[in-house]
Amino acid sequence: MNSEVFLLELAHMVIVKSEFALALNQVASERGITVDEVIESMQQAILAAFRKEHPEYIPELDEEGQEIDNGITIMIDSQTGESHIMKGEDDITPPGFGRIAAQTARQVIIQKIREAEKKTVISHYQDQIGTLVRGRVIRRDMNNVYVDIGKTEAVLPREEQMRNETYIVNNRYIFYLKEISTSKVGYSRIIISRSAPELITELFKREVPEIASGTVEVKNVVREPGERAKISVYSNQGGVDPVGACVGQKGVRVQTVTDELNGKEKIDIIQWNSDPKIYMISALSPATVIKVELNEETKIARVTVTEDQAPLAIGKGGMNVNLAARLSGYEIDIEQLAPEKPPEEEEAVEEDEENATS
Repeated sequence: MNSEVFLLELAHMVIVKSEFALALNQVASERGITVDEVIESMQQAILAAFRKEHPEYIPELDEEGQEIDNGITIMIDSQTGESHIMKGEDDITPPGFGRIAAQTARQVIIQKIREAEKKTVISHYQDQIGTLVRGRVIRRDMNNVYVDIGKTEAVLPREEQMRNETYIVNNRYIFYLKEISTSKVGYSRIIISRSAPELITELFKREVPEIASGTVEVKNVVREPGERAKISVYSNQGGVDPVGACVGQKGVRVQTVTDELNGKEKIDIIQWNSDPKIYMISALSPATVIKVELNEETKIARVTVTEDQAPLAIGKGGMNVNLAARLSGYEIDIEQLAPEKPPEEEEAVEEDEENATS
């Protein structure tokens, strides 16, 4: 036999597999798990069914509650699916066991495959914690919104939602993948957020190459989700305007971020400064500040503004001053400076006072 014929026959032997082997590989491929995981699930299923029919083979437990190995193993031929129950080197497979245990084994196999599939999916998203994901709303209840993020379903809890957003089924949003939480019984769920400050950080990182490259650093982000946010940025490279980089030409970059937040959240971009007074003045923008007095021990800042600038400094419902306080780390007291009277008014007041005393 020449080498070419031998190789052709060898290739034919490799390609032609049993129906069981093909089904095994198909299940593994469709579920995104390994063939070994499917085989292991089958072994556990067959062992569980065998113990149910023959409780005398259930192993005893040690003092710590662990099973004592009684030498029972399950052998499965990965090509044919033929299974044998072994005790050491002895085959103790009961006659007709396959028919008796088939239904039980099938249910356990399905369960184990689903568990393995979920484990694989959770592992996939574990590496994506702290990044952005785009998803489609599939349903909601009183508290939670459930979102299809590709390979699985994620949960948007009430506390991670934006107050002024309505999550309509089939609408798509971008989310911050916050964490994977695991309950006491081992149930895992992927938690996403629309209210996390990190959502804004990651959106700017996506839109601003200078942030992605590290040329511009995001120092802090504070939010009233859906209403207003302040982000402080910094660059230690000369000639780089961190605020301008984030705003973009004609405001295109910051507008893109705002659009991802449904266009409802106003974003103030502030240049971070190591001098807390200068930083405080920037944090209170768009108000013009006259003077800042800091108490480092109490972390209280006394900020003086003119009467006409006070509404800007405080903001609607105190939002601007509250965000500035969270951004700077100081409690802020706003003091209004009364406007100076024109000289002629001062003279008139003095003349009235003199006439009143005479």
